[in-house]
Amino acid sequence: MLVTFLQFAYRNVFRNFRNYAAFFMATFFSVFVFFIYSMLMFHPEIESGFLGEVSIAGMVFAEIILVLFSWFFIYYSLRAFLEARSKEFAILLQLGMSRHQLGKLIFIETMTIGLFSCLLGIVFGFAFSNFFFMIVREILNLSALPMYFSWEPFVLTLFVYLSAFVIISTISMMFIPDLKIRDLIRGQQSIEIEQSYSKCKAILGIVLIVVGYSLALLTTKSSIFTYTLLIPIFVTFGTYYFFSDTTLLVIDRIKRRKHVYWKQSRMVLIADQVQVLRVNSRMFFVVTLVSTLAFLTVGVLSAMSSYTSQYDKINPIGIIYKGEIDNPYEIEHVLSIIKDLEQNGISYHMTRFSVVRQTSTFTSNPVEVFRETDVNHLLFSYKYPLVSLNSGEAMFIPYSEDSIKELRETVVHTTLKENNVALTINSVYPQMFFPAAMISSNSIIISDEDFEKLVNEFERAPDVEPGYHLFTFDIPNWNETEFVGLGIQQMVASEYVLNRNYSLPFYFENAGLNYSYILATYSLLTLVGILVVAVFLLASGSFVYFKIYANLDREKKQFNTLKRIGLTDKEMNRIVTRNLVIQFFLPWGLALMHSAFAFYVVQMVLNDYMNLSIAKEVVFSFTSFIFIQIVYFFLIRWRYISHISG
Repeated sequence: MLVTFLQFAYRNVFRNFRNYAAFFMATFFSVFVFFIYSMLMFHPEIESGFLGEVSIAGMVFAEIILVLFSWFFIYYSLRAFLEARSKEFAILLQLGMSRHQLGKLIFIETMTIGLFSCLLGIVFGFAFSNFFFMIVREILNLSALPMYFSWEPFVLTLFVYLSAFVIISTISMMFIPDLKIRDLIRGQQSIEIEQSYSKCKAILGIVLIVVGYSLALLTTKSSIFTYTLLIPIFVTFGTYYFFSDTTLLVIDRIKRRKHVYWKQSRMVLIADQVQVLRVNSRMFFVVTLVSTLAFLTVGVLSAMSSYTSQYDKINPIGIIYKGEIDNPYEIEHVLSIIKDLEQNGISYHMTRFSVVRQTSTFTSNPVEVFRETDVNHLLFSYKYPLVSLNSGEAMFIPYSEDSIKELRETVVHTTLKENNVALTINSVYPQMFFPAAMISSNSIIISDEDFEKLVNEFERAPDVEPGYHLFTFDIPNWNETEFVGLGIQQMVASEYVLNRNYSLPFYFENAGLNYSYILATYSLLTLVGILVVAVFLLASGSFVYFKIYANLDREKKQFNTLKRIGLTDKEMNRIVTRNLVIQFFLPWGLALMHSAFAFYVVQMVLNDYMNLSIAKEVVFSFTSFIFIQIVYFFLIRWRYISHISG
């Protein structure tokens, strides 16, 4: 008897594989991604070093996101399956199956799907692990990343996903005793179709979304942290009410316009959409949030791509060494940098700056003063126009592209208070030649004659450093400098990690070394992100797939009835297309809007702090997403029409 019952459950799964296909594929791919991340996370060769820590941290974060999302996806999918098979359950109960047996049947079917998806995901994951290791090895510049065999990734993957199926299927079985056979025969859609919307909630949904968007537009540097917490809350609740009530309010208003509602086949379309929106409001809400998360992930990766591609523009100088005036390491460190450059055969142009701090009588704030000759020495290596100043003249040093526009028409008459040097600042250098974070936003160039007059020390010394020495190494190919100054870089990095307040008397920055870290981290996170986003998109598409294909038989009967009373194939195709367009593109369209406003905030922050634009990358990513969804839509539409027409 046990074998017969198991066979019955087994055949139920594979005879209804059309309904389970999307769920199986999404679960299989999630297991596949989780397993290869686990293989990398437990790899014995990748646990040491900075990049090893970055990769493991990225893997752990991706694993946590996948686990949380997979558990939710499995729970929601199982609930959708139970609703779709309500009539089948009613027949089994009517034929004498006990509710305990029905729960046992559901449990066995769920575990069958779960076991097959886990086993196939692990098998394919292990088969592709070596290829994945080859990619990661190149990204992290590792000498070797060999294939290995360990029980840990296998046990972790099986434990996470099989426990999810066991727990969630058990929870889903608890809902069965509450359903009556009469309600099961009518179906879940018939039960929920009588629910009405709330006008207040419908308006509240729009208001919350508009408030969230408004906060995004009003976000500034000072308010970004507060608004970043508030915006997702407003938008999330607004999205839920939008699908549960706002959409129904809009359709109700359309139905009252008889000249619109009664025209051609619109009555059938609108009536059907009322049912779809009422029954599937939660599904649309989930698809919107999941799609938004996918869009944001790709957008963040696009921002990193823009940063890496514009890194040379943001950091025009290859190596910078900045130290206090009495820095005891200065000679030793500068000589070691020169030695590393010459040993590696790297051409460079070094400039030494003696920067003095003074107090401006115009603002009463400190100002960093640069000598004209020192600046021209650096500009000459850039092949930029040189600066020519007379005594009493000064020029602003730009700290961002926007500052060039802001300071171009600014004229300031001030005096350097400590030495009574009168200046007229009436111009700004037309190009950035220092990284934005390296100098003060209040920095100027003065003539050599005026600089010699700065003999009195800054009035706030010694509490504030009266000046500093700056060594710049202009290197045409700074991508080759990743092995220069490693000892100095380790001292700086350790200071940041071990001490809360930076206390070293110097600061060192190697653009080539930083770029190698940034590029490796970006490439690895891109690899991680693309696979996670693929899981999100496959799962969000599966949510829509469940709802469409679970009701194919009912839809087929409905269209056959309409055909008997005169509905043409052309009209049927039009109704199907409009119906599917709403189900596909309403949640994804709203997700794109959410993401667009989110990236407006990201763009503003990047522009303020790094003078970086990500518009091109984000538009390209979103366009790619839209193209993929359109292809997916026409594929589903083709299969849907062929089924209901057959």
